[in-house]
Formats: sequence, structure tokens, C-alpha cells
Amino acid sequence: MSLVVPAFDDSVIVRSTDAETIGGGPTTLRLLADSSSTGGALSTQHVRLLDGADGAAPHHHSRSAELFYLLDGTAQLLSGDQVVTAGRGDLVVVPPGLDHAFAAAPGENADILIVITPGVERFEYFRHLERIAYGKVPPESLLDVQELYDTYFTSSERWSAARG
Repeated sequence: MSLVVPAFDDSVIVRSTDAETIGGGPTTLRLLADSSSTGGALSTQHVRLLDGADGAAPHHHSRSAELFYLLDGTAQLLSGDQVVTAGRGDLVVVPPGLDHAFAAAPGENADILIVITPGVERFEYFRHLERIAYGKVPPESLLDVQELYDTYFTSSERWSAARG
């Protein structure tokens, strides 16, 4: 196991009005701090999912853990073979290599703070997802950037069954 020693000297302060927002409607993502601003320590985003909206399909990260903290609402999270229902104040940390996914629970809203550590430059990944949503690039284009963003797509029958 290696220790990541972040290389930054000043506090990272992101004002609400300065955070880039992607999406809207059922899925809104606020980009808070990327790996480059935290010296590689972490990347963090705030995700708001409305009315049972999907967050991320099953995937894993080979080099980073991912933390999900429920600020409000109720979410479903895939963690390996387990589907967890998490509510306000709950925390789920997924280790590197373990398949995971997340969504608002059916008929529910969820506000989730997500932290990936060590950090991976991911803001451009989320912008790429937005380009897919608007039809500017095909969904298959994500396969070309899996290694770059340490996001490897998988499938899960258990997740599919839970999401119905």
C-alpha cells in the first residue's frame, strides 16, 4: 500500500456560486474540487438526483476509493454484490476495484457528496458525459477514456434487478 502525499500549499475554497454545474432536471452535478486543485489528494462532486433518477451505472476504479455521503434523501448504492439503501447521514466507502453504482431510491430524491481518493482528474469526464447526454458524442466514446479517468464499466444483474 502506498501513501499519497498531497502536493498543495493553500486551502482549497470553492464558493457555491463558483462551482461548475452540469445537467439539470433529474440529475444535477456540481463540480467542487478536482485532483489538480488538491495536489492529487481527492476529487469531489455534489450530485442531486430527483424522483428516483439514476446516477452512475456499474463501474469500478482500479486506483481510487469512492466515498458517498448522503446529505439528504434516500439513495440506492451497489457495492460489490450488495445493493445498499442509504439515507440522510449515511456513509458508504467503496474500495478500489469493487464494482459500484448509485441512484436515488425509486420515487425519492438524493443529495450526495462524492469524494474520490486519491484524486483523479474527473471534471472533463463529467463534461464528456454531458456531451453524450446532448448527443454531441456517442455513448461508446466512453470506452476510449476508461483508463484516462480510471472508470471501467461493468454490469450487475443484482443492480439491474434492484433498479427494475
